[in-house]
Amino acid sequence: MESPQPRNPLHGITLKAMLEELVEHVGWEALGERIKIRCFTNGPSLGSSLAFLRRTPWAREKVEKLFLKERRGRARPKRKGAAGR
Repeated sequence: MESPQPRNPLHGITLKAMLEELVEHVGWEALGERIKIRCFTNGPSLGSSLAFLRRTPWAREKVEKLFLKERRGRARPKRKGAAGR
C-alpha cells in the first residue's frame, strides 16, 4: 500500500521537532535574524513559538522552508578544497 504523501519531505515530522532541531543547530538569535518573527527575538521559548506558528500559516511556512534548507545543507558532503593538495 502506498504512503499518502510519498514525496513530501516533511511527512511525519512535527512542528515541534522542526523547531527543536532548528534551535539546536542555529540557535534562537540566528533563527530570529533569518525569520523576522517576534516570538524568535523577544524572550523566545518553544511553547510560545509553537503556539504562534500553529495559528499563523505564513510563519509556519517560513519555518518549514528554513528547516528543509538547513537539512539539505547538512546532508551535502563537504568538498575537499585545492588547498589541501
